[in-house]
Amino acid sequence: MYNWSTDINTLKKYPQQYTIWRLEQLINFGLGKEKLNKSELKKYFNKLNIDPQKKEYLRLLLS
Repeated sequence: MYNWSTDINTLKKYPQQYTIWRLEQLINFGLGKEKLNKSELKKYFNKLNIDPQKKEYLRLLLS
């Protein structure tokens, strides 16, 4: 995943924030050939700032 607007190296110094940011980016802007890590998604699900309809769909898939 390539992101031109965020300094990923600085963000990687904060693993939890990086993981949440990365999950949000993958969900909001497409996965490409990557897959979501189910355990990370479950762990940080309530902290994700994503579209409510996408969040509800993901909640359905995780249950």
